[in-house]
Amino acid sequence: MKTAKYIFLAIGTLMLVGAYFLYNNTANFISKSTTAEGTVLELIRVRSDDSYTYKPRIEFNTKTGELVEFMSSTSSNPPSYTKGEKVEVLYLEDKPEKARINGTASLWLGAIIVGGIGSVFFLLGFGFFFFKRRKENKIQSLKDTGIRIVTEIQSVSLNTSYKVNGRSPFVIYSQWKNPATSEIHVFRSDNIWFDPTDYIKKEEITVLIERNNPKKYYTDLSFLPKISQ
Repeated sequence: MKTAKYIFLAIGTLMLVGAYFLYNNTANFISKSTTAEGTVLELIRVRSDDSYTYKPRIEFNTKTGELVEFMSSTSSNPPSYTKGEKVEVLYLEDKPEKARINGTASLWLGAIIVGGIGSVFFLLGFGFFFFKRRKENKIQSLKDTGIRIVTEIQSVSLNTSYKVNGRSPFVIYSQWKNPATSEIHVFRSDNIWFDPTDYIKKEEITVLIERNNPKKYYTDLSFLPKISQ
């Protein structure tokens, strides 16, 4: 998981940079392009996984009267165009064969897809850092201003709801009776990536709770050995 957050952040950053270049290239193309009216000659069937999509082949005349044909860079199912349909075309006068249909998919789909996927990876990577820092601040706040209570250890269990590489971490459950309200509070420690049973020498464990709010707590695991990095 420590490695994953860096990988997600790196992939997300690279993809967002790639999306920016795709966007910038398209914007430059549009700013330098000339418009023309094109006609859809036919729909070319393209195999896509277990289905087919359809890509239009288009012809148009440049300002100089040159007849140019090109294939759209995007395809879809159902087809976005029909045979004989008139479409607006954008082209560069020195490279008319690189023309594009003036439409959202033809112009921006690549940047949208790359940017969307990149945003997901970036937010996942950033989220790891954000929640880690938030948790560290919460723990530090409890250490600075929280109340230390002694709780009774109930069990050491596997947290089977969470797995990394097929392994689940251990957690320590303990409970405490609030003398002010006579309510029983159950506490669960952070995940522990080794069996802590042999290192528990007594039946009690310290928990830090927020003043007047035992639901915000941190189980003190400082007595356990650290895992080597």
